[in-house]
Amino acid sequence: MDKVKIGVIGLGGVAQLVHLPNLAKMRNVELTAVAETNKSRLHTIADKFNVKNKYSNYHDLLEKNNVDAVIIATPTSTHTEIAIDCLEAGKDVLVEKPLARTYNEAKKIADCAKKNKRKLMVGMNLRYRPDAMLLRSFLNSGEIGDPFYLKCGWIRKQSSSQKWFTKKEESGGGVIIDLGIHLLDLALWLLNYPDILSVSTQNFHHYTKSVEDTSINCIKCKDSAVMNLEVSWSLPIENDHFFLDVYGTKGTVSANPFRLIKRIENDYINLTPNLPENAAGLFKKSYLNELKSFVGAITGLNPILSSGEEAVHRMKVIEAMYESAEKKLEIKL
Repeated sequence: MDKVKIGVIGLGGVAQLVHLPNLAKMRNVELTAVAETNKSRLHTIADKFNVKNKYSNYHDLLEKNNVDAVIIATPTSTHTEIAIDCLEAGKDVLVEKPLARTYNEAKKIADCAKKNKRKLMVGMNLRYRPDAMLLRSFLNSGEIGDPFYLKCGWIRKQSSSQKWFTKKEESGGGVIIDLGIHLLDLALWLLNYPDILSVSTQNFHHYTKSVEDTSINCIKCKDSAVMNLEVSWSLPIENDHFFLDVYGTKGTVSANPFRLIKRIENDYINLTPNLPENAAGLFKKSYLNELKSFVGAITGLNPILSSGEEAVHRMKVIEAMYESAEKKLEIKL
């Protein structure tokens, strides 16, 4: 195919700020159609990005346009129905995270993709940060020996002010679903998907009722590695804070800022390479790289990364986190 024809369902913040501008830059993509229930937003955004085919009902997009793939950027409670409809219509699908509210919903979507032999990808853009990709290459090449401890955190303001975002029955959860799922995915990907032994979680509800606004997690792996993950919308800090450190038997590698410290004989030597971009640039580029990977998978240039099957596994861990917080116990998987 000359150009991949893509439709976007849901024109909220992530579509406006990320997907539509990046799709417009890609020469091998044709932004064919958009769908949005808010008619005022639909016309304003479609006109801004010069998209002629615009629909208030996504079924019309699927029936009236020969799109190759669909990006779903709607509220989480709608993901299961929309994704299954798109897959049943023979479209490849990229769903913004989380894939669904629960493990069972996620499995339904992944099973539908498998049944219809369609490609299903979930938006986990942190993998596509240039520093994260470099960090993974160092880990895979054994630069720091065997990794045994990973600690990461993301503290920032709530990602959305929409009412559904803090209603558990609609969002699936709070800061764990918003930020924690990103860090969990990144940690598992960096460590090559270790088998998880158990999770222990403490959640806090300082400024929210239905969902957690701070979560502290300890995840133990069967190979004895340990992951510590903290996420919050409410910790009192002046600026957004994202960090990730991986400790190995021969050194340490970190992201944001990127660092590589190696143990040579009895000394620790800083071997950090220069990365020309700042944190904002790396984050921005992650979304473009993610879309390029999705389009590459559609055209057969590369496999699907962050697949539906991986998302199902992530949701199993996420549900164990919530169970641990509720029961105040370590939960074994």
